[in-house]
Parts: sequence; structure tokens; C-alpha cells
Amino acid sequence: MMSRIAIVGRPNVGKSTLLNRLAKRRVSIVDDRPGVTRDRVSAEVEIMGRTVEIIDTGGLGITDEAQLHTDIHLQIDTAIASADLILMLVDAKEGLQALDEVVADRLRPLDKKCHLVVNKCEADREFDSIAEFWSLGLGNPWPISAAHGQGVNELIEQFVADIPDGGEKSATPALRISIVGRRNAGKSTFINALLGEERVIVSDIAGTTRDAVDVRFEKDGIPFIVIDTAGMLRKSKLKGSIEFYAQSRALAAIGRSDVVIIMIDAVHGVSQLDMRIVREVVNRHRPCVIAVNKWDLAKNRTTMEDYEAYLGKTLPSISYAPVLFMTAKESRNVARCISLVQSLSKQANKRVGTGVLNRAVEEIRNGPRPKVKHGKEPKIYYATQVAIMPPTVAIFVNNPKFFTPQFRRAMENKLRDLLEVPEVPVRIFYRPKGKKDE
Repeated sequence: MMSRIAIVGRPNVGKSTLLNRLAKRRVSIVDDRPGVTRDRVSAEVEIMGRTVEIIDTGGLGITDEAQLHTDIHLQIDTAIASADLILMLVDAKEGLQALDEVVADRLRPLDKKCHLVVNKCEADREFDSIAEFWSLGLGNPWPISAAHGQGVNELIEQFVADIPDGGEKSATPALRISIVGRRNAGKSTFINALLGEERVIVSDIAGTTRDAVDVRFEKDGIPFIVIDTAGMLRKSKLKGSIEFYAQSRALAAIGRSDVVIIMIDAVHGVSQLDMRIVREVVNRHRPCVIAVNKWDLAKNRTTMEDYEAYLGKTLPSISYAPVLFMTAKESRNVARCISLVQSLSKQANKRVGTGVLNRAVEEIRNGPRPKVKHGKEPKIYYATQVAIMPPTVAIFVNNPKFFTPQFRRAMENKLRDLLEVPEVPVRIFYRPKGKKDE
């Protein structure tokens, strides 16, 4: 089991900033407003030769959405219960607050290692004022500045002895799956159904999920990381920095995933936002599953065959992607979705020999030809595979400009069939053949 460190405290003391500092990347959204973090947001961090999971939690106290108060506190309780080490953060600039004492009262009775960390100690006056935090009864206050990095490395080195041994990296890298879609399509419900627990907050409130939440799990001994993302909005509908950064995290999740699950609301159908998401997936050449959720509410209006035909017309750029009809709320077809993801990953990682590839190119060369204008006939010489995930092919031609977009799409579709990777994108680079290549 990987060791875990949970960061807890009242709102706006810098928990997300500390996680980002330890992870050396922007994992959690940071904003001056309290209550931004809602779910448990985690990152795997290398600490002195060991891999440790650092967990950021919501602020203990009043939230900006009273309806989410219970859900956020349940996530905090789960993080505390599963942690091997707890870091309680307080704010040196604001000094000791009544809510700090409430948090400390909650942590002291626990049979867990817990350390007090005083954040925002950028100036001497903050260092001088940390003595008041002794009254919390959690031992020696440790001064740091998460925003500027002061004392953070020393903090981890000091407390690493309290982290249990273990946490070696798995020999098999985890398969990363991002779940994307518009708001209230059922992304978080899908993840909870997949894991069989309330791992992320599910609510009817639009925009409940803000961060891109990485959740690690195993199925039949195979490691996975599923990424829950914020629901997409039109750019004109974005209100404030929190929604802007939530959208940015969602788009970044597509780029760092191996397979994308595009969640479509069966009742509302394909929207302009769904089309925008598909464009992002296509531009990043990611294999994808089209998951039609809430099928129980739509199956009396149409058939699966008619709905697939509808998807083919509205989303032609990913007509090769498999379609799965599911009801995440009742866990119907959720496990089947992961099987499809594994199949796509296997196809996307396929390597073919140069001989096989060039026989496929020969078949394309001898097939139907596009119309030629002014003698600009596109000629194909040979090809070689240069990468996987997705299968990437370099094709040497007489002049890449002679290959029209229509001909390029036909080439990709043909290669997909000939290379037996029918459900994933094939990326093609067109290279002019020069004397060096000859």
C-alpha cells in the first residue's frame, strides 16, 4: 500500500498551495476565496526514494455551498481515516482562530501521527508569532511558506520518519482514463459506481466538481488512474477564475490521459459543448469511448441503433470510437466501460513491422486515387511506424501539399483497418522524400 499524507485545516490556510508545491505542478486550484477545494485531491510524490500520496482536503468549517457541507466533511473524514500522517495547516498572518481550535480538537484524540504546520511565514514577524499555536496541543509548530517554498523540503525530511515503509512504484504503469463531458452528465456518479464508494462528491448543483481529481484503483491486478473533471462550459458562460481554471484542468486531463471517456447525457443528446470536447480529443489524438449515460431515461424514446446512427451524424470525426450505453446511477455497464478502455489501450499500443506497414501502404497506393489538378499527383513511396499511443506513422511522399484533407482522412481510415486498430486514431506525418531518404 502506498503511504498517505493528508493535509487538513480550516478554509484558506494554503492546503492546496502546499500540495502543488510538493507535487511540483498545479494539481489543486488555488484561489483567495475560501472553500474552493471540495473533493479529495491527491498527487503521487517522490519523497526520499519512496512514492507517497499527498491528499488535499476541503476546509473544515463553513462552505460556500451549504448543501455540500456534509459531503465535503465526509471527504475530509475519509482522508483523515486513510492517512498515515496528518499535517494540520494554520495561517501565521491571521494568527490563531477559533476554527483552528475546532480542527485541533478533532485531531488530538486520533491514534495517528499529526504535526502542526504554520503556513505563510514569509517575514520575521510571522516567525515571531508562531508561539501562540503551541496552545493547540499538537506539538512543535513548524513554520513554512508554501507559496515561496521556504521550509517545505525541510518539513518533509523532518517528518519522513513518521511515514511507513512501502510505496514503491509498480512495475506496471497505471492506465490513465479521463472522464470528460458537460455539467451534470454523470461523470462523478460513474467514478463512484466504478469504485463502489463515495470517492467524489455527487450533487445536482451544477459545477460541483472543480479540480481534476485523480483516483487510483486496481482491477484484476491492473493499476488504473481515473480522472474526474469539471463539467465543460461555453467560454462566454465562464464566471471568475475558479471556473476558468476548472476548465483548464479538464482540458489538461485529456492531454495526460491514455484513453478518454466522453460522457454524453442520453436525454439531452449531443450539444455544442460535446462537439467542442470531441474536437479537443481529436486534436490530441486520444483513443476514446463514447459513454451514453442515463440510458434508462431515454431508451423508451429511441433504440440503440438509432442513437448510434445519430452519434455518427453529429460526431463524424470519432465515428471509429466504440459506443456504450450505460446508467451509472445503477452501475449498469460501468464495468464494461473499463473493458473497452483496456481494449483501446491495447490497440493504441500496437506496433507493426515495416513489412506489414508497407504492404498496407501498397494496397492504398493501388487503390482509388483522388482527382489530380495541374499534374499534382500525390505519390506514396514507403512508411514506417515512429510511435505508439496512438499508432503514429511517417509516410514518405513526393509532396505533402498534394495530399488533400479528404485524401488524408481516407488514408487514416484505410490504415486503421489494415493495421487492425479499428477503434483508435492513427496519426500520420507526411514527409517529403529527398536524396537522403533515397
